[in-house]
Amino acid sequence: MRLQQNQVWKKGKEYLRIVRLERFEVAYKQMSDLETKEGAHHVLTKKEFCRLLHGAKLVEPPAPDPEAAETE
Repeated sequence: MRLQQNQVWKKGKEYLRIVRLERFEVAYKQMSDLETKEGAHHVLTKKEFCRLLHGAKLVEPPAPDPEAAETE
């Protein structure tokens, strides 16, 4: 799995969203609820971030509704 900007990972009860992805550094936001999107921003090296993700699950983005796209 490759890291990408705006990916959301769930680890335990926390969600981690990648805000900025650079060659050696990852800025992410740690949230307890995806609905409110309230949380704290953190910056780690890519290596440390990958260690943090150990055991986490990638939250798939919702699939776009094909019927909604036709009405626009």
